Amino acid sequence: MARRIADMGVTKGSVVEVVRVAPLGDPIDVKIKGYHLSLRKAEAAGISVTRLRDKEK
Repeated sequence: MARRIADMGVTKGSVVEVVRVAPLGDPIDVKIKGYHLSLRKAEAAGISVTRLRDKEK
């Protein structure tokens, strides 16, 4: 699964923006390098992130 995620552009240092989460939490729509990806919770759980800033309201 890690190889598949890396092939989609999720690499160390990439900025990941959570766009929306389905009502039951699966799937999760994220934006990485200008592309939208739908990830299952199990796939997203394998991605380690650091929050850069809170989105302004």
